Amino acid sequence: MKDKPDQVKLDNLSYEEAIKKLEEIVHRLEDAEIPLEESLSSFQEGLALSRYCRDKLAEIEYKVEYMLKEEQQSLAGSDCAAEETENESDQ
Repeated sequence: MKDKPDQVKLDNLSYEEAIKKLEEIVHRLEDAEIPLEESLSSFQEGLALSRYCRDKLAEIEYKVEYMLKEEQQSLAGSDCAAEETENESDQ
């Protein structure tokens, strides 16, 4: 399946750039003077940006949780090694 052109554009955005674009769209939609078709197009773009930001945050959250688990396992492993060394020296 080929990526949609809009998705390729989104993939090239940083999270901060996507948020900024989303804020611009919200301000544009708050303007009662824009035509209906432009409102719909902006709304669709806003939904895509919102989904992209949500997915980016979920990805970062997963990475942080993974790193924290690795760190806890590393600390637990070093605690066990320290206890073994301590027990060996007691004997």
